[in-house]
Amino acid sequence: MHADPDSQPSSGTVFLVGAGPGDPGLLTVRALELIQQATLVLHDHLVSAAILARCSPRARLISVGKVGHGSRTEQSAIERQLIAHARDRRNIVVRLKGGDPLLFGRGAEEASALRAAGIRFEIVPGVSSALAAPAYAGIPVTLRGVATSVAVVTGHCAHPDGPPLHIPLADTIVVLMGVTNARAIRDRVIAAGRSPDTPVAVIEWGTCPAQRVEVATLATLPELIAHSGLGAPAVIVIGETVRARPNLDWFRSQDRLAELLSVVP
Repeated sequence: MHADPDSQPSSGTVFLVGAGPGDPGLLTVRALELIQQATLVLHDHLVSAAILARCSPRARLISVGKVGHGSRTEQSAIERQLIAHARDRRNIVVRLKGGDPLLFGRGAEEASALRAAGIRFEIVPGVSSALAAPAYAGIPVTLRGVATSVAVVTGHCAHPDGPPLHIPLADTIVVLMGVTNARAIRDRVIAAGRSPDTPVAVIEWGTCPAQRVEVATLATLPELIAHSGLGAPAVIVIGETVRARPNLDWFRSQDRLAELLSVVP
């Protein structure tokens, strides 16, 4: 597929591209076009190998990901790299970010740094794991008669020594990057008025072949994570819509579905 000539990337521009949650089938058409044309791709740690394999063979791939609180590339260093590479007008620079670049992806910070340096940029939205992981787990984030609102929050600010986690008044709460601080999240959601018996799902590696889903209650969330060995990347879904999972779960049945489709004339 060829993009419209007016939309073709030009040198001196940085493309802040959302790579989606992991399944390469969830890349947008624009994202795929850009990574196939890029000469330089600076990517997050969690951008899957299956997606990186779709980059142009001539592209130089540079990992600038942050791995929890361990080895990480400082944000200011990422911004300096983007500016320096974009100033070499031979480059077509893609900054490839997991999920959506403006949802807890620091895309706005990088865009601001580029603007201050006089570098042109384009923001390409991506499918967020906040919606995709629950969908692949058979969990709707809204459901008629059950949930009419959803809030997406970061679990990073839930550490006991950090700023308080703001609990919005929403029927469904989706927590990103919250596994490490599950106990604080549990305590603060209950303190905000949610029943300890509220169903909770933890989705590890959502949309990927390694996806794993475990369900418990809000009260037992920390124990679920500890005993099951669930870890990042994971999405936590809190709310009554989790109860729909037994009826809507489809992803784990893909092998059976493929088998059935193979016999359709």
